[in-house]
Amino acid sequence: MRVLQITPSFHPAYVYGGATRAVFDLCSKLGEAGCDIAVLTTDANGPRAVLDVDTHRDLQLGERFSVRYCHRVMDVAVSPGLLKAIPGYMRASNIVHLHAVYSFTTIPALTAARAFGRPVVWSTHGMLQRWRGSTRRRLKSFWEQACRIVSPTGLVLHFTSEEEKRESLGRFPGFRNVVIPNVVDFPARLARTDRNGSLRLLYLGRLDPKKGLENLIQACRLLNEQDFIKWNLSIAGDGDSTYRSSLESLVHASRLSEQVKMLGRVEGDAKSELFGRSDLVVVPSHTENFGLVVGEALAHEVPVIASKGTPWGAIEGVGCGLWVDNSPESISRSIKRAAQMPIAEMGRRGRAWIDSTFTGPKVATRFVDLYRSLLSADI
Repeated sequence: MRVLQITPSFHPAYVYGGATRAVFDLCSKLGEAGCDIAVLTTDANGPRAVLDVDTHRDLQLGERFSVRYCHRVMDVAVSPGLLKAIPGYMRASNIVHLHAVYSFTTIPALTAARAFGRPVVWSTHGMLQRWRGSTRRRLKSFWEQACRIVSPTGLVLHFTSEEEKRESLGRFPGFRNVVIPNVVDFPARLARTDRNGSLRLLYLGRLDPKKGLENLIQACRLLNEQDFIKWNLSIAGDGDSTYRSSLESLVHASRLSEQVKMLGRVEGDAKSELFGRSDLVVVPSHTENFGLVVGEALAHEVPVIASKGTPWGAIEGVGCGLWVDNSPESISRSIKRAAQMPIAEMGRRGRAWIDSTFTGPKVATRFVDLYRSLLSADI
C-alpha cells in the first residue's frame, strides 16, 4: 500500500511546532508498519528561511519512506514545483493523507484526489478549532466552503481527540471522521536529574498567544507574592520576535528575571535532557487539538499541569497530573498543590499510560486499518 502524505512543511522544520513533529513521527512508524510512504512537501522553514535540502529529487529517509521537498517561493507553502508534482505522485499512490487546512497545498491536493479517484484522510491538526484570539474568521469560512466543494467522496476527517472533533466537525457537517491520537515519541532510557531544592517548572512549545504564556508568567508572580517555596521556570520555544519581546517585558515587569529563563527552541537530545531536569511541565494553552508536549513530558516521567484548553482531562484519573482552568490564580494554586504530591510516582504512572496507548506501533496500526478500510470502501 503506497500512501502519499501531502504537507506544507516537514522535518526538520520544527519552527512550525508540534504538528510538523507529529507528521514526521507518523510517517516513520507507518513505514515500519509496512506502508510505502511518499511525502510531498516544501522546504519552508519559517517566514524568511528554507531548509538546506535537495529539492530536485526524492530523498530516502527510511527503507519505505521517502520525501520530495519542493522549493517554497513565498508565504508558508506557495510552491509551483509542488503543484506540478502532485499529479505524478498521486498516480503512483493508492491513498492520500493530507495535512493542514489553510495552506496553499490543501485545495490543489483535494482537487487532484477527486480527479484521480483517490480516497483521502485529512488531518486538520486543530486548525478548525476557534478561540477568542482566532483571526481572519471570514476568510477561513470562505476557504472551508471551497474545500467542501472540491473534496472527493472518499474523504475522512482525522481528529486527534474527541475535543478537537467536537469543536471542528461543525465546519464540515456530514463528513465521515475518525479520532486517532498523535504518535508520542517514547524514549527507551531516561536521564532524570534529582531536584536540587527548587521546584523546576518547564514550558515547552511555540511562543504564540494561544499558548497562554501570559497566564503562566502571572501565576509565577502570584507564587512569589504568596511566599511559595523556591522555584524556577524554563520557557523553551521560539516564535514571532515581537511576541517574544512582549513576554520578556512581562517577565521583567513582574520581577521574575532571576527565576524565569527563556531558552529559545530546544530539540533532540537537548529536549530530552531538559525534561530530565524538570519536575513539572505546565501547558497553559487556550486551545490545543492534541498538545503533543503533554504526551512527551509524561513519556519522560514528568507530571503535567495542563489547562482545560487541552484534551488531556484523563491525566487526573490516571494520576499523572492536574487539568485546570487557564487563569493565573488557578495555575498558581495548581503548582502549589502539585508541589505537595508524589511527583516521581506520578511520573511513573504517566510513562506507563503513554506506553500503553500512544506509542508509534499502536497508532500506526490504527491508521493502517483506516487506510485499508477506505481502499475496500468499508466505511
